[in-house]
Amino acid sequence: MKYLYPIVMTAIIVAPLLYVYLRRKSGKSVKSPLIAQIACFFVVGVAGLGLMLTGSAEGTQAAAATAESGLKYIAAALSVGLSGIGGGIAVSSAAAAALGAISENETVFGKSLIMVALAEGISLWGLIIAFMILG
Repeated sequence: MKYLYPIVMTAIIVAPLLYVYLRRKSGKSVKSPLIAQIACFFVVGVAGLGLMLTGSAEGTQAAAATAESGLKYIAAALSVGLSGIGGGIAVSSAAAAALGAISENETVFGKSLIMVALAEGISLWGLIIAFMILG
């Protein structure tokens, strides 16, 4: 019984996603199955929240402490992940422009290197924020 709930919730999320994949592969529209998958995801989230909020006072305090530490890890992962994605997008466009500028005029190497380094700094700030969240 302990393992039944996670298995059922995982199936509720994965089944519509598999259906979306199969419809996409056959060339059919995926709008309605995708909406169903998003709705199932929110139903699972609400059900999990309801289970987390029910229980005894000691269990609720322990669950709150566990949820707090879990949310810290989620926040740290989001700050590193999203800043990494943003930094990658910024570096890709800045590096391409810098290479084009250097090929035309070699004296702009220093300026272009600074622009690429500033774009990489976005990722470093996300990592610093993650350390501050966890510390």
